[in-house]
Amino acid sequence: MKYKGYVEYYTYRNPENGYGIFNFVCDELEDGEIKCVGITAGIDPGDLVELEGEMVMHPTYGMQIKVSSFLVLPPEDKLSTERYLASGAIKGVGAALASRIVKKFGNDTFRIMEEEPERLAEIKGISERMAREIGVQILEKRELREAMIYLSTLGISNSVALRIYERYKADLYQIMKENPYRLAEDIRGIGFKTADEIGAKAGISLSSLKRIRGGILHCLKEALTEGHTYADKEDLLSDAATLLSLNRESVSEEIVPMMMDGLIVIKDGERVFLKSVYLAELQAAGRLRDLKEAFSDRPLNGPEKAKVLAVVEEIKEEGTVLDEVQTEAVLEAVKNGILILTGGPGTGKTSTIRAIIRYFDSQSQIVALCAPTGRAAKRMEEATGYNAKTIHRLLEVNGASEQDEDVPVFNRNEMNPLEVDVVIVDEMSMVDTFLFSALLRALMPGTRLILSGDAAQLPSVGPGNVLKDLIASKLFAGVTLETIYRQSGGGDIVLNADRIRRGTFPDLSAKGGDFFFVERSRASDIYRDLVLLIREKIPAKFHIDPFSVQVLSPTKVGNFGTAALNEMLQASLNPPEKGKGELKRGETIFRVGDKVMQTKNNYNVKWIVKGINGITGEEGEGIFNGDTGSVTGVNAFEKTLTVCFDDHREVEYAKEMLEELELAYAITIHKSQGSEYPAVILPLVDGPRMLFTRNLLYTAVSRGSSLVMILGRLGCVENMVATDGEQKRRTGLKERLKEVFPG
Repeated sequence: MKYKGYVEYYTYRNPENGYGIFNFVCDELEDGEIKCVGITAGIDPGDLVELEGEMVMHPTYGMQIKVSSFLVLPPEDKLSTERYLASGAIKGVGAALASRIVKKFGNDTFRIMEEEPERLAEIKGISERMAREIGVQILEKRELREAMIYLSTLGISNSVALRIYERYKADLYQIMKENPYRLAEDIRGIGFKTADEIGAKAGISLSSLKRIRGGILHCLKEALTEGHTYADKEDLLSDAATLLSLNRESVSEEIVPMMMDGLIVIKDGERVFLKSVYLAELQAAGRLRDLKEAFSDRPLNGPEKAKVLAVVEEIKEEGTVLDEVQTEAVLEAVKNGILILTGGPGTGKTSTIRAIIRYFDSQSQIVALCAPTGRAAKRMEEATGYNAKTIHRLLEVNGASEQDEDVPVFNRNEMNPLEVDVVIVDEMSMVDTFLFSALLRALMPGTRLILSGDAAQLPSVGPGNVLKDLIASKLFAGVTLETIYRQSGGGDIVLNADRIRRGTFPDLSAKGGDFFFVERSRASDIYRDLVLLIREKIPAKFHIDPFSVQVLSPTKVGNFGTAALNEMLQASLNPPEKGKGELKRGETIFRVGDKVMQTKNNYNVKWIVKGINGITGEEGEGIFNGDTGSVTGVNAFEKTLTVCFDDHREVEYAKEMLEELELAYAITIHKSQGSEYPAVILPLVDGPRMLFTRNLLYTAVSRGSSLVMILGRLGCVENMVATDGEQKRRTGLKERLKEVFPG
């Protein structure tokens, strides 16, 4: 339904996403005014507007209009013109000045302001400079309104239209008419299919070269989402031809021109890379060569070896005994520019890293510890006793690139390198190609790099298989720890994780007291047991807080996928209560007290860390995929919620940002990488063999520090142990290393 009236004032406005709440005065309404909510970028106080939207009843604030589209109308008379100017929409113009402007120019005011703004200087109190500034403001507001109207005719929502306008400004008309496929490359939330629909409305032909390029780039980006850094040429041509509804020959003809234009790189005639991905691998290889060669002619001398052994003896007296292989790892860390330290749970990686840190600290060397996620960094800090950061925070992430909001900007790089002597990275299996390349760009030759991880775990969520490629290259010093030490109390978690890694069925006898299997097959039984375990049995027997119990699932869908589990667990563990704030986004309700997880990297979102008495002690930008926390507050009027993450960063989410959050009572095993939980519960019944694999089970089991419980079918566990079906990733780092290393 349409309503015509004017905007009296805003009660809430978010300039980042365009969401707003304003008071709308309309003679057609019974009460004469109403609150309006929605994406309202381009509407200012005082504007005369025609709204289209749905009248809805808010449980707290009563009737509202949920705005779906709008049209800003020119003021119809002197009164509406003065009302607009007096609203504060134009910076520097208040009620008194607005009255003088309208008195001087009458109904011709807006034409004067748009076409002859210099005439405003005829009015007392307005200088020539101020007149020009008012003219610029009027022009910018008109351009935004016109752009929003134009984009709406192409079926583009207000929220996406705002992002398009902010990205392209006045160039958007030419881009929409000539190459709307750029939207899929430049703007988050717009995929190729959406851009293709816009292209069809703009009259772009099916065989347009720009459309073909857009389709090929889309297929290469899809390969990235599956972890590959390149696509096989024949597969790429087939996928693109299917997507575009064209023959392979038409698609193939555009490959070479795309290479000539620097969009893609082709190696060996068959491997097709996005140029940015190829350069990330090539730059990483070159940096690794420089780091290694800085120490290549520097053998470990006798006095240095004696100092290392003295540190080993020193920590032995403190109760930490390193075996021969661990001691060798410390010596290799001192000797080489790069060391790869691998091993499963309980094999002593942490003890070895502590010894490495102790040695370099004793030599007055500056050591930086980092990990891919906040939880992994926190674990590293607790285990070593030394400060650790996420890689993003170590590199001082500073928002997103202007060209691509999915690409972070780091203050630390080749022009401003890290001022440290040693960098130690934990959970290296989680580090993808782009993040690894960014880290290496911030390291100068002469800096030691120590990479610690478990090669048997799942690979990174992002593209690449960095740790395995580095090991497979055989170019770097490497030590693998295999002897299991962490068996306090005779526990079975570590031993069973090792059995699973080797393809041997785990011991389910529960004799260790920390690893249990319960045969279940019906969803109702598993749901009942999950709630009972989390709410009562685990806290009573193991003294573990319910919030610290993590349910892990191989998948998002199905009865035992995270979507169904989260809905059930939220209803049981954090039900609605009077006075407990909540906010709905789609089918998901977020409630105060909920466990939540960030699902996308957002380099622009602002966070704060509160100190004593709630005073902001630290602030910055960037929340990352996999960060977890809890909902601590909901503002129902402004439709925002506050999340406090595990490292005490607080973020305020507008309703439109909630698509980046999901409930985290249950999370996928992939999302649990790098984290450790006091208690882990795995519902395992049935699933596709390609997904239910050995390394998935191994990763899940190794996430529990004090308790692991499997609820499900024995046959499912047997099948997972027997299925060594890890998807092979197509990556080029190993080949780039061979290219840059002499010989």
